[in-house]
Parts: sequence; structure tokens; C-alpha cells
Amino acid sequence: MPTPEYPRHVSDPPDAGRLHDELEELFSDLWRIRGFAGRPRRFRPSVDCYRTDDPPAVTVVIDLAGIEPEDVELVVTERTVVISGARRRPAPSCRASYRQLEIEYGTFQRRVSLAEDVDPESATATYEHGFLTVVLPLAQKPRAGRVSIELGKERR
Repeated sequence: MPTPEYPRHVSDPPDAGRLHDELEELFSDLWRIRGFAGRPRRFRPSVDCYRTDDPPAVTVVIDLAGIEPEDVELVVTERTVVISGARRRPAPSCRASYRQLEIEYGTFQRRVSLAEDVDPESATATYEHGFLTVVLPLAQKPRAGRVSIELGKERR
């Protein structure tokens, strides 16, 4: 959204308009920073979850860009997938004076509840291009219930 132009007064110093624009941008950016809005700032990976019919499975894809696979722990139960770990800020190779910090780092934990039972023992996980993909085959549990059996037209 463009910043509206405000009329300059004859008595305004030449840089007052630019200063006004910079202050507007600063306040706009502050409201986008999660920690400034009251919540602690921390990394929270994005997750996609979908079901397929052939093969019958649930797939969970987690965006873990910048995280080494050894820094990730994955726990799967029949109805839950828990991903935890840490994304560490790389140390600069020399003394640095940061001008902008938008990339979030730190420990994380995501819990994904599944709508169907899965078989954790048959799950597979791959990590490629910063995405962890977990494929969870659906559990082959027999369903409990009543079944009617027709014996024919004559009952004995």
C-alpha cells in the first residue's frame, strides 16, 4: 500500500517529508513483528497434511528450511505426528551489525493431529530441499460392529 503524500509547508526542512515516510514505514513494520505484538518471537515451521487413496496413506510435509536433519526429532503414534527440533542462527564469520532481522530461529515443536489411524511402524520420512515429508500408511484395523447374515428364504 503506497504511503500517502502529505503537503509540505514552506517552513518544513527539506528532509521532513522523507523522515515522516520513514517513521510511517517503521511503525508499519513493528506491527508485523510477532514479538512486538505481545507474543514471543520463535520459529514455527509450516505444515501441509493430506490423505491419498492409492496408496491409502496420510502425508505430512514440514517446511524445515535451514535446519540440519540431525536437529529434528520425529515421533509418530496412531493419531499424532510430533515434529520438534531447533533452527540455529548461523554465527557471522566476522563482526556484524545487523540492520534487519526477520528470519526466526530457536526451538520448535509442531503437533499434527490425524483424522485416521496410521501405522507408525510402516512410516517413511525423507528430507529434501528443506522439506521433511512423512508418509504414514493407514492402519489396517478391523472395524467392530454388527453384520447381518441372510440364510435364505427358509429359516430353520
